[in-house]
Formats: sequence, structure tokens, C-alpha cells
Amino acid sequence: MGFFLLGLFLLLGPARAQDFDSLIPRLGGSFGEQAEAVEQLGSLGDARALPLIQALSDARLLKLADGSMAVQQGTASLPEGASLVRINNRVRVALRGALGRLQLASPVLAQRLSAAEAILRNRSAEDIPALETALARESNPQVRERLELALGGARLASSDPTAKRAGIATLGGSSSPEARNLLLASRAANGGLAAEIDTAIAAIDRKLQLRQAAETFFQGISLGSVLLLAALGLAVTFGVMGVINMAHGEFVMIGAYATVVVQEFCRNIPALQPWSLPLAIPVAFLVTAAIGAAMERGLIRHLYGRPLETLLLTFGVGMVLQQVVRLVFGAQNREVISPPWMMGTLTLPGGISITQNRAWIVLFSIAVLLATLAAIRLTRFGLEMRAVVQNRRIAATMGIRTGRVDAMTFAFGSGIAGLAGVALSQIDNVSPNLGTGYIIDSFMVVVFGGVGSLMGTLIGAFTLGLVNKLLEPYAGVVLAKVLLLVGIMLFIQRRPKGLFALKGRAADQ
Repeated sequence: MGFFLLGLFLLLGPARAQDFDSLIPRLGGSFGEQAEAVEQLGSLGDARALPLIQALSDARLLKLADGSMAVQQGTASLPEGASLVRINNRVRVALRGALGRLQLASPVLAQRLSAAEAILRNRSAEDIPALETALARESNPQVRERLELALGGARLASSDPTAKRAGIATLGGSSSPEARNLLLASRAANGGLAAEIDTAIAAIDRKLQLRQAAETFFQGISLGSVLLLAALGLAVTFGVMGVINMAHGEFVMIGAYATVVVQEFCRNIPALQPWSLPLAIPVAFLVTAAIGAAMERGLIRHLYGRPLETLLLTFGVGMVLQQVVRLVFGAQNREVISPPWMMGTLTLPGGISITQNRAWIVLFSIAVLLATLAAIRLTRFGLEMRAVVQNRRIAATMGIRTGRVDAMTFAFGSGIAGLAGVALSQIDNVSPNLGTGYIIDSFMVVVFGGVGSLMGTLIGAFTLGLVNKLLEPYAGVVLAKVLLLVGIMLFIQRRPKGLFALKGRAADQ
């Protein structure tokens, strides 16, 4: 049947059923009766009225021959003697208000949120009872926040001074810029309450400043985690081995392209699609480690003790790697799709918003640092590496194959750079120039923290990230980097070995 008769769903509720039933026939009356009936139905807050009001708004409410009402469904023809109920502008205005009030009781979260937004835009004292009722039963934090703002705005629109003060208190308890704007807009019309409004605005300003400070702190930590990932591999190859590897940025780039390849491979295998990013981590490490080992055995091992030649050689290798990637993958940017659990924004207490992908990168960078420390401190490879760094000749006389340790150390540092590429693929487009922007920052972190010190790399990365983000609002992005670079230069003048200088024979080499 093409119509859903009211008798099938208008079951009498225990509360105000008499009022509800008496208002239904008036929806098919004159425009004045319609507007009054719509407003009263909206005030009742009965969810059963929502499909009726929505049908009237959409021109789908029918008046049947016997005077009863029905909602048209689909495109079926009208029954004999039935006619569509027509409305005018006055009824449309009443419908917008009634729909907002009734949707507050909807079981659908999106409808409740939309209703709260609509009432917030069209603030009226008539909405106060409906908002108070909706707020008392609402459990979703996002909807509650919008309802509180709407309630504060509706109370400010009231002519009752007591209600106005309650509205000021409600808005003053918020940390939303919208609440601040509502208070500012109402200040001129409520001169007698100006002092209370100013106090509420000041309270909101303090909360906004704290929120901004917290978000800036997270941005600094986020940038620091990226710098930590980019600099960890360099801390091994440059800090431990003394090799100035100008191709370090290209190893980061190769790690990002390894992530692209893994994602393309998993695209046609539905069972592997959610795991493409975790699978890319070992692949990127192994690929970049293999390239690093080949580079060390084929080229760098002939230039130990000759830093200038090593710098020029690795710079040339980096250019070659960029061109190879351009030939294989093209020069255009490649995008890596983040898994669902890394998408979206996470709202912390106090309204602090952080992006989930960057939060995961912070955790990933700490995990990589701990794994690096464990590899150096708890494995035989780490023991041999430290022995070679301390004194190569004595390590060789003890039976340690120093050439093999050099290759493994360089491969290890290159593999960590590949892990940085996996993380950067989640926040930046993958291109042949991806690593170029991080090579200078990586050297700054290593030099500032102390050459060869992983703890210095950690503190240096997060310090530079935080200072950079603190300077940006005042100096701009470019000038902030310039000031940071100047600050590091001045610091190195006072402490040439960085924050944590190596002690012992390695420090004198």
C-alpha cells in the first residue's frame, strides 16, 4: 500500500496523548491552525510527531476524504478524495522550529546533532524547555556540547534577567570560541549584565589559551617525533661511524616508496589490505638496509677517515637514487592511504584536538627508539659495534670482524631511515624529493643532541620540534626555522660536542 495511515503508528502514549490526538487534524486546517498546531506539537516533544512534521515540510502529508491524515510513501497515486496539505511561509517558519525541537528526541545521533545546530543558529527563548529536557537525557559528548551552547544562547535571548544570567553562566563554562562570540554579540543588548558577560568571556579566554598551549605542545611533540625518526638512522651512521651520509634523505624516501609498493601489492588481496602499513615496516627496513649495506661495502669502506670525499660521494649517490626512483615510479606525487584506525581527529578532555595519524607516529617513533636502544645494548651486534667504535684495533685483535660490523652498522642506520619513510608517508605526499627537506633538520638534531648519543638525539629532536612550533605563531614558518638555526649555531659555539658529549676514547677520535 502506498500510504502509511496514521492509525498504524499513532499509538497513544501515557503522557499528553489527548493533546497529541487533538492537534493532528488541525494540521490539515487553515494556515493559522497549521502554524499553531505545528508549534504545539514541537513543544510537546513527542517523537511520534516527527514523521508528521517532516511529511508536512516535504509536502507528503495527505488529508483523506474522512478528514483523517496520512503520510504519502513513494510515488503511489493519491486515493480518491485525498489531497496534499499545502503550507505557506508562516507554517514553514513554524516547521523549522518544530523540527529542531522534535529531532532533539530522535534516536539517530546525526539528527540530534543537526537539531542542536539548527537551534543554536536560530536562538529563541521558546526552545529552553526542549533543550533542558534533551540535555538531561543526552549522553553523547559532542551533542551535549552543542546542546549546552544552544541552551546558553536561548537563555540569553530570554527577557527574564534570571534566565539571562543562567545563559551567561552556561556559556562561561564552555571553552568554545562560539560561546565567546555569543557573549560578545549579546553584550551591547545587555548593558546591565556587562560585568558578568566580561567575566564569562575572560574565563573562556583562559580556557582557550590553555587549549591552544596544549595543541601547540602536541604539534611540537609531533614534529619532534618526525625529526627523531629522521635523525635516528643518522645518529648511527654519522654519530657512531663518523660518516657524513648526504644520501640519508634518499633512504627515507626509499622507505616511503617501499610503503607505496606494499600498499599496491595488498590492494588486490582483501585480507591483507588492513595490514598493508604494518607489513610495510619490515619491508622498508630490509630494503633500505640492503641498499645501505651495498653502499658501504662497495663505496664508503674505501673512504673511511676522508670525510670530504665521503660527503661528496654520498651526495652523488643521493642524486642517483632520486633519478632511479623517478625512472621507476615517475616524478608525480604518490599518496599512501592511511588505515581507518589512523584517520580522523581525537578530541581529548578540554576540547583539545589531535590528529590520530600524528599520535600514532609519536608512539611509533618512541617504539623505534626503544628498539634501537635494545639492539645496541642487548645484542651481540650492539656489543661488537660499541667495541669497534671504542677501539677498532683492539676489537680486531679480539676476533671481531670490523668490516662486517661496519657494513651491519651502516645497514642498521639506513634501515631506520627507511622506517622514517614509512611514517612520513602518512603525513606527506611521497615524491622523489621527500627526504631532501629532512636531511638538514636531521643533522641539526644529531649535532645539537651530541654526536653518537641516542639520548641526545631524543632530547634534541623534541626540543627543536617544540621550540620551532612555539616560534611559528610569532615569527612565521620560514623565520622560525632561521631563528632555530641561528640558535643552534650559537649553542654549538659554547658546546661544540652538543648536549650529551661522548666520553672515553671514542670522543677523542
